[in-house]
Amino acid sequence: MIVVSSEDLLLIGKVIRPQGLRGLLRIRSYARSAESFLNAGTVFLKSDRQELVGYKVSSLKAHKDVFLMKLDGLSSLGDAERYRGAEIFIKKDLLRRDGDEEYFWFELIGLRVFLSSGRCIGTLKEIIATGSNDIFVVKEGEKEYLIPAIHEVVEEIDLKNKKITIYEVEGLLDLNEV
Repeated sequence: MIVVSSEDLLLIGKVIRPQGLRGLLRIRSYARSAESFLNAGTVFLKSDRQELVGYKVSSLKAHKDVFLMKLDGLSSLGDAERYRGAEIFIKKDLLRRDGDEEYFWFELIGLRVFLSSGRCIGTLKEIIATGSNDIFVVKEGEKEYLIPAIHEVVEEIDLKNKKITIYEVEGLLDLNEV
């Protein structure tokens, strides 16, 4: 049995229901790629009973708008049924980056956002995925700013000091204030 702390885990999907009679799980992925499940090797399922159980991923394939996941140790409809609605986690330290300038959302949420002049405009509360680039939702009190996560706007992301610095693009905060 593998023992892990919930702080070491990242929510990556949810079991919708069993698929067929041989223990397959129909899942919804929160990851951009199925590779996240396969690269992790082991996923942790958290059922309604709040217990975490680790399983080795033996296969994963796309099926319509979901994935079908086969886990070692689940071989029947009854086995799979226990995890209907379960959350799927992987260990954070198994995530792979494509490059030096790639960050995971869980690393960015909660960082303070500063203008290059040093003025703090708020805390990154949410990230919205769009077709071309992500949008940072920065809030401070009643104010909310929508900041495009592009090189022309984001000057630096400093995980060590828990801050993001953005360029002072003329009109950006005025136009994006909600």
